Amino acid sequence: MEHRIVGPGPYRATRLWNETVEIFRAKMPLRKHRCRFKSYEHCFTAAEAVDWLHELLRCSQNFGPEVTRKQTVQLLKKFLKNHVIEDIKGKWGQEDFEDNRHLYRFPPSSPLKPYPKKPPYQKDVIKFPEWNDPPPGISQENIPVRPVVMNSEMWYKRHSIAIGEVPACRLVHRRQLTEANVEEIWKSMTLSYLQKILGLDSLEEVLDIKLVNSKFIIHNVYSVSKQGVVILDDKSKELPHWVLSAMKCLANWPNCSDLKQPMYLGFEKDVFKTIADYYGHLKEPLLTFHLFDAFVSVLGLLQKEKVAVEAFQICCLLLPPENRRKLQLLMRMMARICLNKEMPPLCDGFGTRTLMVQTFSRCILCSKDEVDLDELLAARLVTFLMDNYQEILKVPLALQTSIEERVAHLRRVQFQKSYPEVYQERFPTPESEALLFPEKPKPKPQLLMWALKKPFQPFQRTRSFRM
Repeated sequence: MEHRIVGPGPYRATRLWNETVEIFRAKMPLRKHRCRFKSYEHCFTAAEAVDWLHELLRCSQNFGPEVTRKQTVQLLKKFLKNHVIEDIKGKWGQEDFEDNRHLYRFPPSSPLKPYPKKPPYQKDVIKFPEWNDPPPGISQENIPVRPVVMNSEMWYKRHSIAIGEVPACRLVHRRQLTEANVEEIWKSMTLSYLQKILGLDSLEEVLDIKLVNSKFIIHNVYSVSKQGVVILDDKSKELPHWVLSAMKCLANWPNCSDLKQPMYLGFEKDVFKTIADYYGHLKEPLLTFHLFDAFVSVLGLLQKEKVAVEAFQICCLLLPPENRRKLQLLMRMMARICLNKEMPPLCDGFGTRTLMVQTFSRCILCSKDEVDLDELLAARLVTFLMDNYQEILKVPLALQTSIEERVAHLRRVQFQKSYPEVYQERFPTPESEALLFPEKPKPKPQLLMWALKKPFQPFQRTRSFRM
């Protein structure tokens, strides 16, 4: 009952689906069952399928021990809908699977998910401005020139240029390192860093680079509070005050200083339901639809915890600032609730940690299109986030330092090209310093007077000291 690790890369959710279907068909025990005075060979009950598949998912490193029996039933409903299994009479196509004694069997062949075909597009190569590139709209052919009177000297110059003895003159335009150039540097280096961590040849199957906003990356790096939480410029995108007050109440339970209303029995459950309803009705998950494949791909690195944390750090930098802020506040609240021993049970049927994962996993990660394993993958991601949210939601210092050094280097080059004389004065080379400040001859060490004297002699008694 082994489930191999599906690493990062394109279509990881589809690969996981096909891997799970193949193992389920190959290893699920089949036996003879009786139903209504009739015997059926090579079949299994719904409860047997739930038991076996639940154990498989919990032991798999692709999903983890947090998988619940309810999630397993949901997956088997999707198996029935996609004709991975059928009931004993050959019916399938609806999600009416229940955890009971109803009999099911495998069809002659269970269809595997085809890999989606995306239209190929060329990878965007970010080209930084060259110092001799003309501005847009200007070409070398349209350079204005004054008519000259042809004489022997001019004819000689043109003839020399024509035969290659003298290079032709070209109009050189000096370009400035604009704000747009700096944003492109942040975008290109961030994506290159993510591609290197994932070990992929290209990000085009995992991420649409055209949808990555460089302004989001820069804002998430620099516009943060002392606690590392993103500060929004547009206050209309903040969490509603009543939601923020409810989150503070549960995060600081039982010291709810921000709440003035009197408490009652079950008050904390109502506050939690208020928060869950708000996040559950978001139009888009916090990790956004277009980053779904990127985050699912990173889940293949969970066996290397440090590498996975670095990859999640980069992916979270790509989020819109308002989404990153909501995620930071939500994960902080969830972690505090799970660690709070004074918090009463918020649900009778689940533990606090399981309740947090089941309640908020869907609003954190889900796919825009129907993905049959998105609930299990979201639960796996949220579990890892809860354990490592402080590190994951930090700005990666190595990446920030690398980009800042790159931008500073390009600005020095820009200054050197534009003002070579001033640059030479401000940043002299060792050769120019040697010309400006020639090395002075070193003075010979002076002889000290005490060195010329005789060495110390012991005291000798003379006649004048006689008694």
